[in-house]
Amino acid sequence: MSHPDYYVTPLAEQRWSFPSAGETRFSWRYDEGRERLLSLYQKGKDKQWDSTTRIEWDLAVDPFDVLGTPEQALSIYGSRQWEKLGPDDRRELRRHLAAWEFSQFLHGEQGALVCSSRIVETVPDLDSKFYAATQVMDEARHAEIFSKFLQEKIGLAYPINDGLAALLKDALTDSRWDMPYLGMQVLIEGLALAAFGILRDRTNKPLPRQILAYIMQDEARHVAFGRLALKDYYAQLSASERADREDFVVEGCASMRDRFRMKEVWENLGYDVEECLDYVERGPRQRAFRSLLFTRIVPCVRDIGLWGPRVQQAYDTMGVLEASTADLTAMLEADEGLAEQIDHEKQNIRARQAEIEATIAAATDAGPVLSPTPGP
Repeated sequence: MSHPDYYVTPLAEQRWSFPSAGETRFSWRYDEGRERLLSLYQKGKDKQWDSTTRIEWDLAVDPFDVLGTPEQALSIYGSRQWEKLGPDDRRELRRHLAAWEFSQFLHGEQGALVCSSRIVETVPDLDSKFYAATQVMDEARHAEIFSKFLQEKIGLAYPINDGLAALLKDALTDSRWDMPYLGMQVLIEGLALAAFGILRDRTNKPLPRQILAYIMQDEARHVAFGRLALKDYYAQLSASERADREDFVVEGCASMRDRFRMKEVWENLGYDVEECLDYVERGPRQRAFRSLLFTRIVPCVRDIGLWGPRVQQAYDTMGVLEASTADLTAMLEADEGLAEQIDHEKQNIRARQAEIEATIAAATDAGPVLSPTPGP
């Protein structure tokens, strides 16, 4: 599919580039490594999978109802703009909302691919390099999956959101080796994991549910990696160094919060943009959605030690401070477990189908059942 047919607006640039920063670091100590991180590395190797065989790509998807989302859950439902729309307009809106969401997931995964490869290059510890190398493969697989889903099942894509692009650039142009970790593993991956979970738990469509659950299984390890590596490092920083990173967290979270206003959708469809943005900002659906979006980020930021007054005040203002008490480990374990549950459900369905086919085949091989010859 060509770009003009695939993207809602022509791409101004086919590629996005900016100068990189930071040092390339080697470690010659091959006999040292943190046990927990090496265990995570082993898990990363064990859990590699092939999207062409694990995902049931032949499942049908209605591009105008990708997730089966009720109308009442759409962000501008009930607004004056919504009331102006006819049935066909509302179907088209559903398609664009799904295309926007999955497009941002796709762009975020390419960002994660670049950030994880940067971590391999710049992190000083060999055990971190080992694990990050497994994440590079994970992120390539995720980008492949979302790209295929957008092209083959929705047929529409949006360019990268400005907020996501700005956060990626900030993380990748900072010369400090920990900033790609902080920007990607904690903020972008944490928010993506929560967004995936919201859609995974709400959808009744099997293909997007599989995609989201399987990718979340990988992402849970990635968040755990960032949490483990940065917690050790940030404990050694001075107060001013931690404060600098807390500023990055506050600004990054504000940017990530605002990106879900979906301004690009309202602009592209020719809606009253200011009215839509105002309704989304004030509406109860968006407030509830935002509180769920930060369920992975807030406890992770607390755990890695970036928990000064400014961070807590920012989260309080955003209405997500209470998420700091959430059990992040339990959430990540649940994310991994659900993917295994879906695999188990698919195995049971295949086994039942095999039984039915075997029964039919046996009946066919036995030939027709002859009726007894009637007596005289």
